[in-house]
Amino acid sequence: MALAQLQTFTEEDYYNMPEDVRAELIDGQFYYMAAPSRIHREILSFVFKKIAYYIDSKNGSCRVYPAPFAVKLFESDYGTIVEPDISVICDPGKLTDRGCTGAPDWIVEIISPGTASHDYVRKLKLYLDAGVKEYWIVDPSKKTVYAYHLEEAKFEVTSYTFRDKIKANLYDDLWIDFEELRL
Repeated sequence: MALAQLQTFTEEDYYNMPEDVRAELIDGQFYYMAAPSRIHREILSFVFKKIAYYIDSKNGSCRVYPAPFAVKLFESDYGTIVEPDISVICDPGKLTDRGCTGAPDWIVEIISPGTASHDYVRKLKLYLDAGVKEYWIVDPSKKTVYAYHLEEAKFEVTSYTFRDKIKANLYDDLWIDFEELRL
């Protein structure tokens, strides 16, 4: 008996999706995303504003983008495009009209009820393999933040709560105080 074959999708399929459909393409498979909750959007706005303000105040060359923002992690991989909640890119050569090609320097993902294993396992490995320098996973239901930073081809992780002030490893003096969220 023959097994059913999964259809494999490409970058072209991703860019031909209707604009109102949110999905990520990983290893040729689409992973559809529901609209984010209000709390998800609050956290995204809070962290995005803190990073953007910091970069602007330092006249920094890095750019910060909130989702939806297409990130093609590997230039030669036509079957993987992700949409991190927040992407910080410090190499302007990676920016394209469609988003980013190559690993962002810092990615922040905010967990939604249906995406936990996707962000903690699948995307963690993708981001490590791509060479993302810093990856934060923010979990609103547990009020935790896992801050991963790249050390010699592996991620080191530190866990925090929403009562903590967290230092961004990418910068010497950027701290984000999650207590200011007042959640």
